This record gives sequence, structure tokens and C-alpha cells, in this order.
Amino acid sequence: MPTYANNRKAFHNYSIEDTLEAGIALSGHEVKSIRSGNVSLAGAYVTIRNGEAFLRNAHVGKYKQAGILPGYDETRERKLLLHRNELLRLTNQLKEKGLTLVPLEIYTSKRRLKLKVGLAKGKKQYDKRESIKRKETMRKIDRATKVRI
Repeated sequence: MPTYANNRKAFHNYSIEDTLEAGIALSGHEVKSIRSGNVSLAGAYVTIRNGEAFLRNAHVGKYKQAGILPGYDETRERKLLLHRNELLRLTNQLKEKGLTLVPLEIYTSKRRLKLKVGLAKGKKQYDKRESIKRKETMRKIDRATKVRI
């Protein structure tokens, strides 16, 4: 299950409440481009419109061996494949709690490309500082307890 793209900024800017797996509707050369590692989730987000979920602003570069692709938009919106009950649950949660949907990673599952989507709540500046301090103290503890031979 190789991972092709991570959204590391999402864990810094948001606290992830819940995650779910979604398929992505892609064209053939986009699949090959993602498998070659030419994808970025930086600045990407998920919207729900008319009962359908879309991945927006994700960069999937051109596949180099595909030849000329006239009018190809690298950051076009791509449809996410979710069950109807998952979409209804997500729309209800987004309306109630002030949460947002953030793409976390793109990976393969049984030869299919999947997108891990996180239901996230935005962090305040002091929450970000607190999580950084917590990580630094854990690193110091790990370094101190590490046995050197």
C-alpha cells in the first residue's frame, strides 16, 4: 500500500476528528502521473455540492509519456466516489459543528487509488504552539532515553 502524496500541513493546521476513504474519478494519464509521484495535496480541499463530493485544487501534473494534452488543467476539480449515506453523514456534520473536509493522503488499495479524507476542526495559534512544544519534549525524552552502545 504505497503512499503517493501526504498533506503534512493538514495535521499542523487542523485537529483531525475522523477519517474516511474515498475513491477518485481520474483519467488514465492522471493515474499514471500519480503513480509516478507527480501529485501534490498542498492547498487542496474537499467540497460537497449537489450531493457529490469534489477534490479541489489538488495538483496532478501531466504524464510525461502521454504526449500532447491540449487544454489539460492540472488543478481541475475531481469527483470523489463515496456512498450516499457517507455523503449525507458528512453534510450533516459539516452543517452542525463547523468542521471542514481536508484531504490527508493518496495511496493505493487493491490496485485502486484512494484518498484519505479527514473531518477536521481548525486549530488556533496557541493550539499549534502547544502541539509543537509537545513534539519537542517527546523528542528530548526519546533522545535522553535512547541507549547508546
